Amino acid sequence: MRKSKILITGASGCVGQYTASWLLENSDADLLLWLRDPNKLGAIDPSNPRVKLLIGDLRESNLFAKELATVNRVIHTATAWGDPKRAYQVNIKAVKSLIKLLNQNELEQFIYFSTASILNKKLNPLPEAFLYGTEYIQTKAKCLQELEAHPIAPKTIAIFPTLVFGGKVDGTSNFPSSYLTDGLTKAIDWLWLARWIKVYSRFHFIHAADIAFVCGHLSTTPHLPNRESGQGALKRLVLAQPYITIDQAIDTLAKWRGWRKTPKLPLWGWLVNILIKILPIQLSKWDRFSIKQRHFNHAPITNPENYGGVSHAKTLEEVLLDSGLSKSDKTRKRAKV
Repeated sequence: MRKSKILITGASGCVGQYTASWLLENSDADLLLWLRDPNKLGAIDPSNPRVKLLIGDLRESNLFAKELATVNRVIHTATAWGDPKRAYQVNIKAVKSLIKLLNQNELEQFIYFSTASILNKKLNPLPEAFLYGTEYIQTKAKCLQELEAHPIAPKTIAIFPTLVFGGKVDGTSNFPSSYLTDGLTKAIDWLWLARWIKVYSRFHFIHAADIAFVCGHLSTTPHLPNRESGQGALKRLVLAQPYITIDQAIDTLAKWRGWRKTPKLPLWGWLVNILIKILPIQLSKWDRFSIKQRHFNHAPITNPENYGGVSHAKTLEEVLLDSGLSKSDKTRKRAKV
């Protein structure tokens, strides 16, 4: 049997490098790594004979038409946000261009990365994502809608990561730090206040290593038709560990730093609305919708255990340990007062 050829876009990112590393260690597939800056490829050896770099912008897919026509599997992690024009060009237009250049006789599977933020609890698209979403949310929702109606849908698995951890807070890992891991040190700065507040909200998280396991498994096993009822030909997978509450997350962080538990003041919905009105806070329509929605949990969820694996970070404690977040706190005595 011939070796599989797998394309990973956004290959220099956190999820991209964890996934490429998993495939190099657990498969014999050849990898095409599409990225803009090869200097950011800290966890992957570009001289590996199984690795070929495609250096360029996702909006310039014609530069790699020859290579794309030979691809058997795609793991499309690349994305853009911030600038509305660029978000549309990368998150919608470039995806269409990429698909056109793939040889459908060679292509077996297309793994498309979206975000769990555009789905409701039952994994159905939120209408509000189209109405109120940021440029990132709206373009992700629109692209999913178009993919579901595209002939490539039966070969497509849409991946919806929840909150993603990965790398180290101090940047010492070969893997890039995710935005959430980078934010842990800032979260600690507000822990002295947050531990006194009770927040009625639930959320999921997932480590990039566990995303890599799932994507690696999917891209190295036979692609099967989607049998999930109500989803159509395109399969949807929310990648997550079981949900926790914000209060549990705050208590876990406090325990990590050696702080005692404190009584909590309930942050009721009406109180949140008052604070929004009296404080100099600018909120978008999507922000207001998210605050009103409060809970961000989904069912079913998918993680390595669904495929016979063991999660790299099943709990928030394991995430903190993996992140290298310090347990020391020079201001502990002052904060405990």
